[in-house]
Amino acid sequence: MLDLLRNSFIMFSILPFFPFILVFFIYLKWKDNKRDALLMAMDVTTVFLIVSVSALFNNIFDLKFGFYLILLFLLIAVGMIGGAQNRMKGKVDVTRMLRAVWRMAFAIMTCSYILFAIIGLFRYIFKSM
Repeated sequence: MLDLLRNSFIMFSILPFFPFILVFFIYLKWKDNKRDALLMAMDVTTVFLIVSVSALFNNIFDLKFGFYLILLFLLIAVGMIGGAQNRMKGKVDVTRMLRAVWRMAFAIMTCSYILFAIIGLFRYIFKSM
């Protein structure tokens, strides 16, 4: 059972669009709301994108701190959005702040995944020539 979970997590991290599609259609069937299904699919897929982008980053640049670099950027984003909320409203809405950072991370990680996958593919092709 543990191997099945581990292998599923690895597969979903390698191909993060699979959990997106899976969660989207299951949630859509369950709740019958496209917007909520899309948001839920984005939230779930972000975890797999973070793992995948950090692995691609480590592989392309031959480094070992891709995951920690992403966490650092997420913490900086939390601080910046929290500071902006505090200046504008005088208080910090933690739920909205975390949701904003998480959804922003989805967008950035999706672009990074596509970019790093293309770079990694070209690097693999030229390395094998």
